[in-house]
Amino acid sequence: MQLRDHIESPCGLRYVFEQLELQAGYTRRWMLDMPMMRTGEEIAQSYEVLRQFVRFVEEVDTPYINTLQFRLQGLKDIRTTIKNLGQQAVLDDIELFEVKHLAILAVDVAERMKANGLDKAISVPDLNEVITILDPDGLKMATFYVYDSYCQELRDLRAQMRQNPNRQEELLAECAEIEEGVRRDLSKQLVPFAKALEEAQIAMAKIDMNLAKALQIKQLGLCFPTISKDDISRYEAMFHPQVKDALAQRKRAFQPVSLTFGQKPTLITGANMGGKTVVLKTLTLCQYLFQYGFGIPAQSADIAVKDEVFFCIGDEQSIEKGLSSFAAEMKNIDAVIKASRENRKIVALIDEPARTTNPTEGTALVSALVKVLRGDNVSLVMTTHYDIEPTDARCLRVKGFENGTMNYELVEVQDGEVPHEALNIAESLGIDKEWIESARAFLIMSNSTQLEGLSGLNMANSPYLNPSNSRGLKTKGVEFDPLGEKGGNA
Repeated sequence: MQLRDHIESPCGLRYVFEQLELQAGYTRRWMLDMPMMRTGEEIAQSYEVLRQFVRFVEEVDTPYINTLQFRLQGLKDIRTTIKNLGQQAVLDDIELFEVKHLAILAVDVAERMKANGLDKAISVPDLNEVITILDPDGLKMATFYVYDSYCQELRDLRAQMRQNPNRQEELLAECAEIEEGVRRDLSKQLVPFAKALEEAQIAMAKIDMNLAKALQIKQLGLCFPTISKDDISRYEAMFHPQVKDALAQRKRAFQPVSLTFGQKPTLITGANMGGKTVVLKTLTLCQYLFQYGFGIPAQSADIAVKDEVFFCIGDEQSIEKGLSSFAAEMKNIDAVIKASRENRKIVALIDEPARTTNPTEGTALVSALVKVLRGDNVSLVMTTHYDIEPTDARCLRVKGFENGTMNYELVEVQDGEVPHEALNIAESLGIDKEWIESARAFLIMSNSTQLEGLSGLNMANSPYLNPSNSRGLKTKGVEFDPLGEKGGNA
């Protein structure tokens, strides 16, 4: 799988990718073709290179960085030209210009890398000989022309054309034939450099990418992760850059979340609008960023390497495939189960499975899914609104209301019971009072044990049990902040 296969994931990967200050269109296309790294050694090596670029951006003056970025803007995608050269085709003037331009750029960038001790991090092949071939006058100009210097006979013919205007057509034909011979000879001389040209183009894309990643780490406050040695992932003060930025624009703060998972299934419960889905999106985003060598949005992170990442979220109804939301969701989760049985190391992040079916069957499906995905090769994190009996699962809950506001911290609990705060949240949103009060009355009548937590509630005060009372039902001492006016991840 390549980055382009994951870029549209609803976890927000495209947002982070688009935030990179990449200078060349070629770098962008090259990055989208990058395969996801699947070994700790490969990931560690990529981060070691990136660390050197972070040190560079921290130690070097901004104008110098800007100059290097400006030079990298000249990196063009000439893969077709290099391929033609490798196949020993005769290059035309435009293709020869592309080769010369790339060579001059590569030499310039290589000198800048060496001057800053980065040449060992990313080595740019020496293309000075290519410049010598295509720049016989030593002008070091990024232009190409079949110069007189290439051939004395060509020089003489051009001189005759200037002196004998009446022989222009005749002499022009002779010049064209000689010029084609020059191109043929130049192309033949350049064939041995085809591989070096390809490597130089990729090396400069790597420089562009690592410089952009380093600047992003500095700008967004990202961290370098460590590679987990026990297949357990640990995050301290993890945040989602896109959500954090959206909240900041509205002058609200994002509450970071800490989480450890991987040893056994992890279930997350909590109130509606309690940030559970944001947690899953952030975990998915971090896994992708880790395996593509980006900085991680957290204070610290120790991440397990996986063969595949599965993120199942929301309404995935497919009109094209004729699938309902439930059917599409079941198909996606079935793919997770199949992958788990192929002995691949996977991380599965599933948001409220079976939410669109009835509670009885939904509870059964979720409970069974925890059991089925309990293998050693599966790291499962799942959110749910169903009260389930966890079997060898770790249960976490969004802390919820605390001192009148929402606390998005995850705390460990002993069972998978879901907090019942939906009516409080709906009331705080200004939803129709009659609807909310009626729902409370139904809860009282259906299950008297649910009176706990509704402090101050008196059945005689309900307008549905006592129509003369128009005051309705209230939950005392609870204030919810659904729009994050006091900060939050909802």
